Amino acid sequence: MKEEEGKMFKQLQQLDTAFRYVRGFTLLIIASCMGLSAWVVWSAQQTSRQLQDKIYILSNEKALEAVAETRQSNLPVEARDHVRSFHEAFFRLDPDEKVIQQTIAKALYLADESAKQQYDNLKEQGFYRQLIAGNISQHIAIDSVLVQTEIPPYYFRCYASQQIIRTSSVLYRKLITDGYLRLVRRSDHNPHGFLIERWRILENPDIRRSAR
Repeated sequence: MKEEEGKMFKQLQQLDTAFRYVRGFTLLIIASCMGLSAWVVWSAQQTSRQLQDKIYILSNEKALEAVAETRQSNLPVEARDHVRSFHEAFFRLDPDEKVIQQTIAKALYLADESAKQQYDNLKEQGFYRQLIAGNISQHIAIDSVLVQTEIPPYYFRCYASQQIIRTSSVLYRKLITDGYLRLVRRSDHNPHGFLIERWRILENPDIRRSAR
């Protein structure tokens, strides 16, 4: 009888030991799965962050090659190009009402109410009507764009020269403007993801006039 009780006790001990092993192994599997899940989530977040920081170059609606640059490291280049694009759209005009509306609309996507106010003032003064009636074209050449990218919103100053081309003459002007750049979401209308604020025309004097 005692021998049978001893065997039974030994079997119970073996079962208890086996149960502990199974429980320990199960806990190890659960901990491993949780660790793996946490790593996958972290890895996905890191990959998503890296993809958001990358800049893609588009040509004819096709992605060419991703440049491994963060937005911050490429910010000065993009900021200067945004300012350049805005000024070229706002000041490069031809004597065609539809073309003027298209280029001004493109410019106004890149700036806030301060640019719209400048446009409204010029329109009220009859500037665009004079261009169309006199077959006058206006060209602009950007000389330089200075941007301070240390603290947002980023202050900029743009130096440019203008040509107002009439049938019989060309008028040359100097143009200096300034304003601030605020970061916004990128879009088809605003690929750089900046918005020009508090835009001002500081100087726009005539330099010389030449006959054609």
